[in-house]
Parts: sequence; structure tokens; C-alpha cells
Amino acid sequence: MRVKIQSTDRIGISQEILTVFARQAWNLQAVEVSTEFTYVHIQHAKLSLKDVSECLQEIEGIISINAVTLLPIEQRENHLQTLLDRIPDPIIDIDNQGVILAVNSASHKLLGMDKKNDELVGLSIDNFIEQSFQSLLTDKASTLSLIFNGKTYLADITPVVSSLSRGHSQLTGAMITLRSMTAIGRQLALMQTHHEQSFENIIGKSANIMLLKKQSERFAKLDLPVLISGETGTGKELIARALHQSSSRAKAPFLAINCAALPEHLLESEIFGYSSGAFTGAKKSGKPGLIELAEGGSIFLDEIAEMSTYLQAKLLRFLQDFSYRRVGGTKELHANVRIISASHQNLARLIAEKLFREDLYYRLNVLSLMLPPLRERTDDIVLLSTHFLKNAAMQVEKLEEGVTFTPHLTEQALALLKIYPWPGNIRQLQNVLFSVVALSTTSVIDAQAIKQALTKFSQEESGLEEVATTTPSVIKNWESAQEEFEQRLLSQLYPLFPTTRKLAQRLQVSHNKIAMKLRKYGISL
Repeated sequence: MRVKIQSTDRIGISQEILTVFARQAWNLQAVEVSTEFTYVHIQHAKLSLKDVSECLQEIEGIISINAVTLLPIEQRENHLQTLLDRIPDPIIDIDNQGVILAVNSASHKLLGMDKKNDELVGLSIDNFIEQSFQSLLTDKASTLSLIFNGKTYLADITPVVSSLSRGHSQLTGAMITLRSMTAIGRQLALMQTHHEQSFENIIGKSANIMLLKKQSERFAKLDLPVLISGETGTGKELIARALHQSSSRAKAPFLAINCAALPEHLLESEIFGYSSGAFTGAKKSGKPGLIELAEGGSIFLDEIAEMSTYLQAKLLRFLQDFSYRRVGGTKELHANVRIISASHQNLARLIAEKLFREDLYYRLNVLSLMLPPLRERTDDIVLLSTHFLKNAAMQVEKLEEGVTFTPHLTEQALALLKIYPWPGNIRQLQNVLFSVVALSTTSVIDAQAIKQALTKFSQEESGLEEVATTTPSVIKNWESAQEEFEQRLLSQLYPLFPTTRKLAQRLQVSHNKIAMKLRKYGISL
């Protein structure tokens, strides 16, 4: 029986109440005292509220005696536990000795246990982790890679600090929140793209693009590696995302990486992850790679031909049995992912030149797709242009009487777009139309506007060739000649591509390298 006793605020009244209960030899399981209230949990088989009231008649200041379902502290604990159970990630509270004090229902599901807290509370967390629990007790919040019950999680560690007298404090435990690699992978995938992409997003009604869609839809149902070939700007990543979105892995992460954008050692750690202390500057807790984060989903390796022969060998081993090791690690890990790769280069020629492994090629090229260049699907230019013009108008906020309007092309302008060879394919068409819309002051885009935009592109190409073929007037040594070339190249191209990312994309290097070179030569707009 749980009883709430209301009384006057008199010193010693709670002690008198407890003394009466002691004389009755009642077993008190819990007592809670606050101003004017005394809560008591009495364990007695035949006890009634009337018995309690009669015993307390002799005490001066008792106002009321009522039965309650729960003591206030029990009610707070129930609300807190309900709140914890609503959180989908496993949460574990430990003391400074590593003993588990509280868990939520997700923690029980993680271990395949029932929801009774008693099964975990009181056990040492050392029973479930490989590293010492002392590594979890830090005075600052941290995030680290934690192997819990044989699986790797990203653990958010929040220290629990108790205040002592004279302004001192003591670390009394830690709150551990476990986040699965799959959940983190899904969040990362959402950051890479803000909306789902399916084959319906592929714009085009030409014969070769309709054939590509049908073939891709069949391949999406087959859980095998896919190699996508095609010139730069033909939409290889769009096809890869559509393959994933139409497959049985659609609800799992889709993660993409450009193999040409990172040096070998960084690319290896990005794909496979690294263990604690793998190299200088590495996080103490290590870091999961894309393979680990994409568990159950797909990985898109763009520009696979740019991968070094060392990484090609490591990727080949992974494709053989889907096992791998983190950089600097000794533990064998396994992953369930689908590999989709792409390249604009001729892999057969690279194989003949011993620049690409033939055995890896056959592992990647189980299913193959060839994307047609834009010049071979000119019937789609009308649809593509309409789509890009609409998007460009929204981005630059083309308004007419307060309403966004979409510019349209004249017949001559459209004819000019159809006969142009488009070396940059769909990406170039998109950039040209965006440039025209941004500079246009009317709703009609004529052939002259298109011609000016295309001329600008041609000038940029010829400028690049001029820089590449011009011999420096005075060559002191190899380093000075290289610096002179870099300076002239960046000086000519930076005004045409006025951000480090755009210029890096044009020259196919990392934007960090471009930023560093611009600072070195003092080049600015």
C-alpha cells in the first residue's frame, strides 16, 4: 500500500509518523518526504487505509491521509523510462565503475532480451564491449567508434558529473547513446541528396534513352555489381541513384564518392575506414568507412579508373568475399553492400596499358550500362532545355508582375542547341542555359544569346589550349616552369569559373588544391 499523508509544516512530524509505523512493525519499502507531505510505501498483506488513519490519530497536525498508486519518485521514474523508451537509439547509463544503472527498450532489442530492466541493470558494461569501460569515462562529451556485443556503433558519450561542496564536482558515470552505422549512413545519404531519384527523373524520350531505362530497370532487380560507362556529364550518378532507388536496397543508404577527388591514402580511409592511431592526425576512436556506413545499401564509385593499383587490389579482395579491414586494423569485417562503379575512360585501353586490373574489371563489369552522349540523343534537347530553363528561372527568381515565369527558346535558338556537339554533354547544356537565363532581361531567349554563351565556352577551351602549349620565356628549372604554367592557367580560368569548386570541377582536382594554389599566386577576382 502507498499512502500520501498531508500535515502541517511542523518540525519533526515526519519522524513521529515513522515512529508510529515502526511500533506497528510494518515493513516500509520506501519513504519520501516533502514540505507538508509524507509518502510511504508499506508492505503488509492485510493493511487498510483505515488502519493507517487510526494509528496516526494521536499525532497533532495530520490533515489528510489518502491512498496513491505511485510515490512521486516512482512516477518520475516511470515518465523518464517512457521517455527513454521512445528514443529509437539504444541508451545505456553507467556509473564510474562501469555498472549499468539504466537502459531503454532499444537496448534490450539490441541484445535480444525482454523489456525488463533487471536483465541489464547491475551488470558490468565490460560484458558487452571490447575496450575498457574507463575509456568511456571522460570529463567532456565525445563520440567514438564502439564495438558493442560484437557489432560496431558510433557511441555518443555524455559524462555525468555530480556537484560537491565548495564548488567541486566529481565524475560519477556516463550516458552512452549507440547509433548504428546503417542509421548514420542513411543520414549521410540524405545529406548527399535532398530527394529520392528514380528512373522517372531521367529526362528523355529518344529511342536510345528509352532502351537504357528498360535495361537499367531490369538491372535494378539483380543484386549484382554494375559498371556505368559514358562521357563526362552524361548523368552516370543519376543512373546509379535510380538503380539503387528501384532495388530491394532502396531503404538502405546510397553513398557516393569520386575516386579522382582524393589522394590514395585519403580515398582508402574514406572507403574502408581506419582504426585508432592508424596514421598521424587520425581520430583516437577511429572512423568508419563508406562500406561500413552503407551496410545493406549501395556504394557508387565514380571515376573508378582513377583508383590506384594498390586500391584496385584491395577493392578486388573485398568483392571476392565482401570482407575487409580498416586501415591500420587487424579485425576482419564483413559488409553487405552493392557496388556500382562508373568511368568516362576507356577501361579496355587502360587494361592493355597495365593501368587497370583486368580481374577487377570483370568483377565490376558483371552488368554494364553505356550512357549515350547528348549529341546522339538530340531529340531530347527540347525536354532537357525546358526542364533546365524552369529550374534556372526558379533559382535566379525571374519574376514578372511578382510571379515566377519560365523563359522560352526561339526556334532558331533551339536549332542552334541541336546542332552543337556538346562535348560537356548534359552538364554543359545545363550550365549554358543557366548562364543565359541569369543574364537575360526578357522571357524570350534567342539564337544570339545562345551563341554568346557557347562562344564563351569555346573561348575558355581555346584559352586552355593556349596556356597548355605556350612555352615560358625564361625557364630556370622544372619547379619555376611548373609554377609559371599554373599561375597563367589559373589566371585565365578563374574569371570563367569564379568559385574554387567550379574551377576544381573544370580541372578535375580537389577544391582544396585550387584554393591553396590561388592563395599561393595571389589570384583573386
